[in-house]
Amino acid sequence: MPVPLTSLPPGAKARVVGIAGGYGAVRRLLEMGITPGTIIEVVQVLPGPIVVRVRGTLVALGRGIAQKILVEPL
Repeated sequence: MPVPLTSLPPGAKARVVGIAGGYGAVRRLLEMGITPGTIIEVVQVLPGPIVVRVRGTLVALGRGIAQKILVEPL
């Protein structure tokens, strides 16, 4: 069952299953390497941006865009 990335705790790993939102948001995430099938790890969840590890790179995502990333926890 897909859940938004914002619902995962620090240290959790998940597989991206989809991206909701408009063309601009989807394109931006695809350019960052966040594509369906990619494994991501939540590194830090604090008030403010969510830090995730994607393909070995740390990426800070705002909560609005992170909410649009649908994942399947592993």
